[in-house]
Amino acid sequence: MSFSGKVKEELAGQFSPARHCQVAEMAALLCGCGRVEKMSDGNRKLWIQTENEAVARKSFTLLRKTFNIETAIVIREGSHLKRGKVYLVEVTDPARTEEVLQGTKLSVDNETGLLEMDNSLVVQMNCCKRAFIRGTFLSSGSISDPEKGYHFEIVCPDRGKAEQLQGIIRSFHVEAKIVVRKKSYVVYVKEGAQIVDMLAIMEANVALMDLENIRILKEMRNSVNRKVNCETANINKTVNAAVKQIEDIRLLEEKVGLESLNEGLEEIARLRLQYPEATLKELGLMLNPQVGKSGVNHRLRKLSLLADDLRENKEELL
Repeated sequence: MSFSGKVKEELAGQFSPARHCQVAEMAALLCGCGRVEKMSDGNRKLWIQTENEAVARKSFTLLRKTFNIETAIVIREGSHLKRGKVYLVEVTDPARTEEVLQGTKLSVDNETGLLEMDNSLVVQMNCCKRAFIRGTFLSSGSISDPEKGYHFEIVCPDRGKAEQLQGIIRSFHVEAKIVVRKKSYVVYVKEGAQIVDMLAIMEANVALMDLENIRILKEMRNSVNRKVNCETANINKTVNAAVKQIEDIRLLEEKVGLESLNEGLEEIARLRLQYPEATLKELGLMLNPQVGKSGVNHRLRKLSLLADDLRENKEELL
């Protein structure tokens, strides 16, 4: 099962104890995957369609808990384009349908049969906002595998629903953004810490701990890689500097002889030739008397300047 599937499975078993929160979550599920159909006799029936078994179970249980409606889950085979099963939860009694619509404060688009939340009374309290986000994620949300990257999104059919959901999420200080994808509007969160906050808001505590563990391991790996890269860069820098120093000293040895240098420069030159891989600190400890890194660096730079002068003089003669 994918990480997103595990999150939904956990949320499907998460029920708020307060009825008003259950109503808010029911409203979110209906807005996400519900529809009202007008029958030939003028009455209306309500149904929820989903490809996720956990969402169907949650819808079935919430209808029973919030409105005491006993219904059934009908399982159908998907079309040739959508393989797999489709789960259908129906409320066929017109009176019970109207009861659900009134209880959730949802309006119906007469052309499409889709449901919309025009009245914000359902999500006035923070606990109800949490339940609403949970229901919306269950119906049309997904979260990427944190091993591969951080991405949390909920797909909305129109801009109005997307902006409404964005406002509810932002009330928890999470910076949700909206992007248009084909004909849908996607409310998304990309930053890892804020996705952790989203899981906490929805009360997906097991998934939250799993994500945090993965984040910690990834940060540790990244930290180790940064340190290794830094050490490698320092080693390369030291090696390149030593190679240049040895080239300069060989030139001085060939052209003027190291014995022509003053005592301090001759001593450091011979030590560098003898210990090409030694650090400045190690070279300084070999000197008598010992010299610090800055002193060693100063002497080697002096040798480099002398070698550069020889090169310039040679070019002038040519």
